[in-house]
Amino acid sequence: MDYFLLRCQHDGAIRWALQTQDETRLLPDSFQFSQWLAGSTEDVQVHIDTLTQSAAEAIPTPEALLAPVDAQEIWASGVTYLRSRDARQEEAQDGGDVYARVYHAQRPELFFKSLAYKAVGQGDAVGIRQDATWNVPEPELALVLNPAMQVIGFTIGNDMSSRDIEGENPLYLPQAKVYDKSCALGPRIWLNPANAWPDVTIAITISRSDEVVFQAETNTGQIKRTLPELASYLGRSHTLDYGALLLTGTGVVPPSDFTLQAGDVVSITIEPIGTLTNTVTVV
Repeated sequence: MDYFLLRCQHDGAIRWALQTQDETRLLPDSFQFSQWLAGSTEDVQVHIDTLTQSAAEAIPTPEALLAPVDAQEIWASGVTYLRSRDARQEEAQDGGDVYARVYHAQRPELFFKSLAYKAVGQGDAVGIRQDATWNVPEPELALVLNPAMQVIGFTIGNDMSSRDIEGENPLYLPQAKVYDKSCALGPRIWLNPANAWPDVTIAITISRSDEVVFQAETNTGQIKRTLPELASYLGRSHTLDYGALLLTGTGVVPPSDFTLQAGDVVSITIEPIGTLTNTVTVV
């Protein structure tokens, strides 16, 4: 049976809940996700089993689903799929040799993406920069890591990006990637401690005025990096007391003549996690 953690609004309060295909049960008021993550550094499965035993009150559909994160830093990986390498080279004004080199390098590209409180969740708006002209979503599988860089589970991430800004100069990557509403997470965490990639399809649909304007998918089998490799590099010389979420790169990039517009609806599906849907706004 699959178990899922979700952060939700219930009776006007923010709560965490445990979900199966049959029901959703609230965790105790005292449950703190960061403390639970910090405690799961030995036998991960034991901590998940303990969590399932502590779930109590069954509830109907929550009022709202929030980004499943509280105090964790959110990081991202770049150029982990061949399609991403090619897209970065296409947009780069200098030919993009740096992206070709990092794709083949031993050390992966990792960059800070968002503070936890700035991440948006299911149904919230995602942003495109007002000073950018070429904006795209990047659908990604996100790792949920404890402080020991062990994988606790997975969720869906949308790494919103301004391709024209990054393409002008790779040193502008933080401006292309880190801004208000640039990171969406959800709708829930699939509790699945693993040392290898789960074999899942990552699908994206972008709708404009109720018409599909872009649709594509990829598979985690296309990723170049291993899961322990990405987690290990994030934790090197870097203490993450509350754990972290790590977006693992995208294998889906819209064509170079496509850019998001305000009002577009972006839906990313990874089963069994579900679908993360957000509407685009200008920030």
